[in-house]
Amino acid sequence: MARVLDQSKGFVGRSSTNYRIALERLEKSLQYAYRDRRNKKREFRALWIQRINAAVREQGMTYSQFIFGLKQANIELDRKVLAAIAFDDAESFAGIVAQVKAVLDTAPAAAA
Repeated sequence: MARVLDQSKGFVGRSSTNYRIALERLEKSLQYAYRDRRNKKREFRALWIQRINAAVREQGMTYSQFIFGLKQANIELDRKVLAAIAFDDAESFAGIVAQVKAVLDTAPAAAA
């Protein structure tokens, strides 16, 4: 009983003092925490993709072309690292985009 009330400290109204209400609110808060630990990963991936897309479009490419070119060039940087480079160091990111463009310019001739 004390554990539930300790964990429900800070809840509004009787949710922090009445055991039955505190237990219900605590269970719901744990459900939200479980759900949002998974949603957080999804939201960060979307943020990284938006940042990469914006930086790549400044270089005259689309996101999908860029990702395809990365795979063709065997550049194994994940989206988190690419987004950090794009956000913090535009010159380095421009170099990566130049490498990808070089590979894409030679790839259609080899593929056809």
